Amino acid sequence: MNAVDRLNVLKTYKLYVGGKFPRSESGRVYEVTDSKGKWLANAPLSSRKDARDAVVAARKAFGGWSGATAYNRGQVLYRVAEMLEGRRDQFTREVADAEGLSKSKAAAVVDATIDRWVWYAGWTDKIAQVVGGGNPVAGPFFNLSSPEPTGVVAVLAPQESSFLGLVSVLAPVIATGNTAVVVASEKSPLPALSLAEVLATSDVPGGVVNVLSGRTAEIAAPLAAHQDVNAIDLAGADEALAKELEIAAADNLKRVLRPQPVDYADTPGIGRLTAFLETKTVWHPTGSLGASGSSY
Repeated sequence: MNAVDRLNVLKTYKLYVGGKFPRSESGRVYEVTDSKGKWLANAPLSSRKDARDAVVAARKAFGGWSGATAYNRGQVLYRVAEMLEGRRDQFTREVADAEGLSKSKAAAVVDATIDRWVWYAGWTDKIAQVVGGGNPVAGPFFNLSSPEPTGVVAVLAPQESSFLGLVSVLAPVIATGNTAVVVASEKSPLPALSLAEVLATSDVPGGVVNVLSGRTAEIAAPLAAHQDVNAIDLAGADEALAKELEIAAADNLKRVLRPQPVDYADTPGIGRLTAFLETKTVWHPTGSLGASGSSY
């Protein structure tokens, strides 16, 4: 068959919830265009019900993911980076379209994104040594502090940095044992929806990351008010929306990370790793070692 006789196979982008790819329960979609207004695809327009479903999936996955060893989580995240490397050309095209970049600049962004994922994969089994440790106390006790994940975290992905920014806010959340409900960039959701395909075919358990696309304010409102969401990252909210969401989040004492100016190309530090960690401190009595009366 001559190539000109083929019908183009257009891609249907879907949500990613609980390890599966549903359409929005509302049946709605919205048009996604490139920087010049050219149509790229129809993306799902998520509803409040989709947001609630994603929270249920994230909560179900939390026990297994938070209970895995930090070393194992690092292996899983590194596997994602391997698969991103294999789909580098696809993401280069999508980032170029999403952000209006040349192919060479988009390729540099994709490379930086893969490197960022590897960077966080390396931190999974090291962050405890940095923020945890033994505490000196005046008494016959061990006193040990260790970091633990906060729980289910809603993540509003940055609006303008559709891939590097997305990974920069998502990877530290799951690296530390949390599960995530991600609201993709409203204007440029396609890289996030394609990342979901990579996660689905990697070793990341279903429900650890859930990806929604649509109107940021519409999806974020039920997440901020949801009683089973433990924290929210407002990176993709403007100042007015961030204030509304912070008020809603206060109702169940959510941990809130407010939006702030960030150059996602810079080395990120560990701020986002520690943002969604709690510190557990354990006291344990020391014991006597034999007749000498010495103790440990």
